[in-house]
Amino acid sequence: MKHEHMQILKLVYAGFSTRELHKIYNAYQTFNLNFRRLMPLLIPLLNCKHQTLSSKITKFYALDEAHILTELEQKQIQTVFYNDNDYPNLLREIYDYPFVLFVKGNRFYLNEKKFLAVVGSRNASEYTANVLEQIMPDLVSKHICIVSGLAKGADNYAHLACNYHNGKTIGVLAFGHDFVYPEDTAIIRGLMENVHLVISEYSPHTPIQKFRFPERNRIISGLCQGVLITEAKVKSGSMITIDQALDQNRNVYCIPGSIDHELSMGCNYKIKEGAKLVQCAQDILEDFQ
Repeated sequence: MKHEHMQILKLVYAGFSTRELHKIYNAYQTFNLNFRRLMPLLIPLLNCKHQTLSSKITKFYALDEAHILTELEQKQIQTVFYNDNDYPNLLREIYDYPFVLFVKGNRFYLNEKKFLAVVGSRNASEYTANVLEQIMPDLVSKHICIVSGLAKGADNYAHLACNYHNGKTIGVLAFGHDFVYPEDTAIIRGLMENVHLVISEYSPHTPIQKFRFPERNRIISGLCQGVLITEAKVKSGSMITIDQALDQNRNVYCIPGSIDHELSMGCNYKIKEGAKLVQCAQDILEDFQ
């Protein structure tokens, strides 16, 4: 492994966030640095407390490189770095791309040419399941890889439908690979880790915390040319993903719904704002020609 790649791994294991890594890289254009000597400069750069940064740097130098690599190998987790040939080109375009992806499954899925994110409510109704069942055969027949967040509801429906119709699907975790959440998706996740692909920007031990889910959503949209939202409330994580997709200059697709259904209000609102209304797979496919 390249020295810089090992430095990135240790920084992530030591608790440095992707945002902090970008600040360091933007300032020095490398991670091959003496962090102890740079500490007085890093405190204002990272806008953090002396004790917090000191703790991270101490952990960074205490980490055993061989132990990290052995652990990843034992857990069948591979790493894909920002300057590797198989790092997704679309993801590299976003301003806060991860410097390393921890991947489990078929890493070659990252080399696919067409990606569509599917997001929606964790309490999605059968309407979401029926719509995805209707459009999924045409999407996978055109070699579109389906990306979602391995949550219950819309995410689960998307991964299941894609797998059922022999497509390719990628799940993006908001925590480390050591954790399974929610339990409802344990079976499909196990399948995806063997047949498809599950990825995370976080080291395997990173626990489940609420703030990481919006962070994760930028990767779901960043991997893809477009984002399809099935059902969502006006104020929801799906709406955050759509806003991130628009910031990333991605296409946004929405399934229309009943005007008196709470889970349709988010989609209907975005359609009114200019998102593309989807009635069939062709409404999406015409943008992938």
